[in-house]
Amino acid sequence: MTTKVASSSAPAKDPNLPPLHRAGDLIAPTAPQEIAAAGIDEAILTGLILKLGYSIATRFTTTSIAKELHLSAALANELLGKMSFEGLVEQLWQTSQAVAHYKITENGRQHAMRLLEVCGYIGPAPVRLETYGAMLRWQFASAPQVQPDHVATALSSMVLAPKAAQLAGLAVSSGRSLFVYGPSGNGKSSLGRQIHAALQGDYWIPHSISVGDTVIRVFDQQCHERVDIAKERAGNIDPRWVRIRRPLVIVGGELTLDLLDLIFMPSQRYYEAPPHLKANGGVFLVDDFGRERVSPEQLLNRFITPMEYEIDYFTLRTGQKIQVPLRHVLIIATNLSPDLVTDPAFLRRMGYRVYLGSPTPEQYTRIFQRYAQRQGVAVAPEVIDRLLQRYREQKRELRSCEPRDLIERARDICRFHNRTLELTSEVLDLAWVGYFGEQ
Repeated sequence: MTTKVASSSAPAKDPNLPPLHRAGDLIAPTAPQEIAAAGIDEAILTGLILKLGYSIATRFTTTSIAKELHLSAALANELLGKMSFEGLVEQLWQTSQAVAHYKITENGRQHAMRLLEVCGYIGPAPVRLETYGAMLRWQFASAPQVQPDHVATALSSMVLAPKAAQLAGLAVSSGRSLFVYGPSGNGKSSLGRQIHAALQGDYWIPHSISVGDTVIRVFDQQCHERVDIAKERAGNIDPRWVRIRRPLVIVGGELTLDLLDLIFMPSQRYYEAPPHLKANGGVFLVDDFGRERVSPEQLLNRFITPMEYEIDYFTLRTGQKIQVPLRHVLIIATNLSPDLVTDPAFLRRMGYRVYLGSPTPEQYTRIFQRYAQRQGVAVAPEVIDRLLQRYREQKRELRSCEPRDLIERARDICRFHNRTLELTSEVLDLAWVGYFGEQ
């Protein structure tokens, strides 16, 4: 994302916003070179070094500490110098003015054991919760606007009614939520997944955040796609932050209320951010809504506060409540009747609603032709006409997913007979019986 520095009335004046600098076409957080500039309690940084030295490497260098904890070399050097003076580590030898070899002392080991009983997190140094919130607000205010051509490109592989595409585009453009409903197999999940591509730009997120002695891990390689930054631009960027694509996080039937709260890892004694927090700045898709292991009413009540106020509240095991900015495009997709899984109060809070019904014969034909073209095969118009006639004879409703499913079964048939894919009436007749069964 090419970010513009916010105006005097924008969140750039937030005192918790980290120092920023221009790195090429990016505005990036600046790597602190000394403890006072790190914006985090010194005890947290020294504790990470001790836990690393106790659990992983009893001997380490200034360079290895900087790499493992994602700190600048100057900051790591200052921390180790102070810890050596306090008797927590011992300097063994120095290979250059900037690099020295250390080992943890017995005093340091005892201190590390006490720290591990409170929090077992060892990894990139965190940023404070307040810094994370300020950075999010600044990026929310600076994000590029979604334009109609972005939406058209994102949905180009789908055959949708113009109104449905426009409503989906309005949801991502405004940042409001989207409720997608209709019979199964007509593209609700696909719409939720593909509209994500209309969001423009990238985001900075921290590896982890801290609330006092508590650490919450935010960056997740399963949810976040890292953006590579040229080495010549990365030198002065704070390595505690990661540049990511706008995230797409999808949950389905496995969703429970517990998964929407901070997830405590008992063996490691730190927290994992819940999926909707990892979706900050992107899209959070709740697929197959109404089929989760918790009632729709409970889930809807859980979503109301974040939807209305763009913040969420979480409770730590100590009972402390924390508040985090939360702004993503919430998309709820269901093939159940809205009357069964929602109430009028919740629907009023949804930004937009889109009904995806059965495709028309013309839309079905376009879907079939597009998928066949992507598979590198032609299909004669009379072959599709024959398929549509069978739908009418068997009184079947058309489904947007069925052209793909029938073509994939035609592929199975041709591969079984060692032939290249061909979409003839003979092949598709067998594919039809294999997919729908005998009528």
